[in-house]
Amino acid sequence: MDTWVAFTLLAVVMQSIRTAAQKQLTSNISVQAATLVRFLFGIKFALIYLAFVWQVYEPGNFELGQRFFQSGALASISQILATVFLIKALTLKNFAVGTALAKTEAILTAVLGALFFSAALSAIGYLSVVVGVGGVLIASNWKITLLDFKDNESIRYGLAAGLGLALASLWVRDASLSIEAPRLFSAAMVLVYMVVLQSLICFVWIYLKEREQLSLLKENLGACTFVGFTSVVGSVGWFTAMSLQNAALVKTLGQTEFVVSLLITYLYFGEKISTREYLGIALIAISVIIVLLAS
Repeated sequence: MDTWVAFTLLAVVMQSIRTAAQKQLTSNISVQAATLVRFLFGIKFALIYLAFVWQVYEPGNFELGQRFFQSGALASISQILATVFLIKALTLKNFAVGTALAKTEAILTAVLGALFFSAALSAIGYLSVVVGVGGVLIASNWKITLLDFKDNESIRYGLAAGLGLALASLWVRDASLSIEAPRLFSAAMVLVYMVVLQSLICFVWIYLKEREQLSLLKENLGACTFVGFTSVVGSVGWFTAMSLQNAALVKTLGQTEFVVSLLITYLYFGEKISTREYLGIALIAISVIIVLLAS
């Protein structure tokens, strides 16, 4: 198995667990506070991972230039907004479908990557992206009309999350590639920079707008720590995979998160899954086969 594939699958599992935990946490704290939790409680785990990778690779001299800080900052802001939109989508619709709505990020990553990041795919690569996104849209029972788009709030939040995640993915890869060092190490550097910056941004917002939420974080310390840990492990998977492979292909393989979400839906939340959603799973499986061929 290719290294990027293994890290992507790690990210898929951990992100599904983290998203489920965040959904539960929002019953006790606000959406914005849950977003802060994802980053703030992940800092110590990100630092531990960076220290471990630093010892393994001993990168020696390397430079963090303007491209690293700029791309990392843009990725941080995009990911914060995407997280808020995704949590809002999850609170409005079935858990598995809410996750699927954000999965338009794969095709958005492919299009934006080709247009602005010199990251075009082969024909078979684009085919894998289209099939995979088609699968999640079918499973989401998305009504493709302007009126539906206007009236269905969960769709708007899901697509906004997809756009934010797509841009974040492309900027994460750009920041990582700007460091002349082993890819696992450069990905870890980007991760630490981003979680620290994101924590500062979110903390300032909470302190100014929802200061009462800070005491609620203390009351839910165990759940917050769990969300922070799973978030960082998932980010390690995503960041490393995207440092090694085209971000659009990574996100297409990441569509398998939908299957994990269905398992969580069945086993944990007790929500029913429709035949339409099973058809979406089949298309996602086909897209995964194609993306492995494309890589």
